[in-house]
Amino acid sequence: MASGSSSRRAGAATGGHTPVMLAEVLETLAPRDGAVYVDSTFGGGGYSRGLLEAAACRVCAIDRDPAAIETGAALAQRYPGRVTLIQGRFGEMQQLLAPHGIREVDGIAFDLGVSSAQLDDAARGFSFRYDAALDMRMGSGGPSAEEVINGATQEMLADLIYDYGEERRARAIARAIVAARTEAPIRRTSQLADIVRAVVRRGAGGIDPATRTFQALRIYVNDELGELDLGLAASERMLRPGGRLAVVSFHSLEDRRVKAFLNRRAGATPRPSRHLPEALGDATKMPQPSFNLLRKRALKPGAAELSANPRSRSARLRGGERTGAPAWPEGAAP
Repeated sequence: MASGSSSRRAGAATGGHTPVMLAEVLETLAPRDGAVYVDSTFGGGGYSRGLLEAAACRVCAIDRDPAAIETGAALAQRYPGRVTLIQGRFGEMQQLLAPHGIREVDGIAFDLGVSSAQLDDAARGFSFRYDAALDMRMGSGGPSAEEVINGATQEMLADLIYDYGEERRARAIARAIVAARTEAPIRRTSQLADIVRAVVRRGAGGIDPATRTFQALRIYVNDELGELDLGLAASERMLRPGGRLAVVSFHSLEDRRVKAFLNRRAGATPRPSRHLPEALGDATKMPQPSFNLLRKRALKPGAAELSANPRSRSARLRGGERTGAPAWPEGAAP
């Protein structure tokens, strides 16, 4: 998800800069002595270090990127016996934590999306700022962005660029990609970026025209939205009553999903009308709220953080506190 002053998840495991909205995340989680927390998107270890410094607690750090787990060894050495590093997807946190004897936790943090370390590593192929192989995989499995770009149909490319990148010129971009790959396979980030730039004009805000297409590919390759749904549902099952959830997202697709999940689980969405027939009313009865909202609106970074860390500008933090009600059944709307 090379650290620097603008890092979203900076190299905190080795004493680097803090991640986005660290103070707000810690306030949301309210760390206390003896508690167990999950940093489900470990990255550079910023949230984990913040939790460990705030209380005499234990942190289970999960990341699907093996490079992040390797980096975390320094943090584990600094806090012996208090850090458990686990490589895997956060949607599988129950299965990942069970072998360590952990079935309930007191808090879970999510820092969604790609990390600065991944963006700044040219070899990973996440960014159009570097000429590199089109990869974009956070882990080691599954198809790469290159395979998707060269193998997907024009219709599929248009749909994923529109759905995951919210790109209005998605169909024109898909046509241009298919036309280009008939001449030669598209293997490099620079090739793809140039194709998109030839179709999409630079906006008034100065955002590179390739931004949305690269975002869409990354989300699709890593199934980030599907994984988010699994992670939120797993958090509901793992948090004990009074446990806290803190989710930092960086674009509207993620934030809308998190907002909908928390609102629905908190009973903040409309319930079926009492005027419906009894049978229909029974069939659509909502489970008891499993979360209380900690805030009605998402928190945004403060002015000082925005000045020090431009990458934080789109960050949104939402939080919830687990009630004593059972987790909603599988298959319930996220």
